[in-house]
Amino acid sequence: MAEITAAMVKELRIKTDAGMMDCKKALVECDGNMDEAVKYLREKGIAKAAKKADREAKEGIVATVVEGKDGIIYEINCETDFCSKGDKFQALAAEIGAALKASSATSLDEALNVAINGTTVEKYIAEQCAVIGENMKLRKFGRYTLAGEGTIASYIHMGGKVGVLLQVACDNAATAAAEAFQTMCKDITLHIAACAPKSVDSSSLDPAFVAEEQEIAKAQLIAEGKPEHLLEKILPGKLRALYKQSCLMDQEFVKDPSISVAKLVENTGKSLGDKVTVVAFHRFQLGA
Repeated sequence: MAEITAAMVKELRIKTDAGMMDCKKALVECDGNMDEAVKYLREKGIAKAAKKADREAKEGIVATVVEGKDGIIYEINCETDFCSKGDKFQALAAEIGAALKASSATSLDEALNVAINGTTVEKYIAEQCAVIGENMKLRKFGRYTLAGEGTIASYIHMGGKVGVLLQVACDNAATAAAEAFQTMCKDITLHIAACAPKSVDSSSLDPAFVAEEQEIAKAQLIAEGKPEHLLEKILPGKLRALYKQSCLMDQEFVKDPSISVAKLVENTGKSLGDKVTVVAFHRFQLGA
């Protein structure tokens, strides 16, 4: 077995633009033979993928996989819309989705390291760059798993440009199986796709976002000539307007603007004799 030195790894990196660990592994596999190591990396698609890395991957697809009380949502990117609609990319996206769904990953970092075909999701996608001919990457990942009763609902809009994964809880299994409950959940996913709320309610809205919006509102009021002593009376109204715009439960329901989403959930719960709660949602928009 040839000794693999740091200088050899550096040389292979310069030749291929591949990562350090990939270069080291290639040299080990090829017993220190530089030409064979370059060939090894090219065959694996790693060298070619690295050279494509400076090309922006902004097209692709948002997809979901839901089974029972567990569901995932993910965004996998490529460079062109043409590629994203191709059979090879679609097959890769489905293959990645199946591996992620079968795993216990709950974050993007964990998803990238999920095992697939003898390697990780991250490295497998890099290898497939050489096969498909475009830079690709797994950009976003989310998962919801229900501990009690309820449902995981999903919706894909515009052929994968926008995706929604929704978690809704209730107390009774009969409620979760009811048509009215399932219809409500589906309608809320459609609403989220269309109205792009930032959080479920005001308690889960990012405090930094709220503070920034309040500062902007205050500056606007001052620019309009509003007296300083009136700002504290006006700002609460601005905050309520922000909640109505940004929080799912405060938004006007897209199918019936006469009621809020909160009222929709309340009415559905009352009709079924149960407590219904929107727990969380993911909304992925391609490239955003």
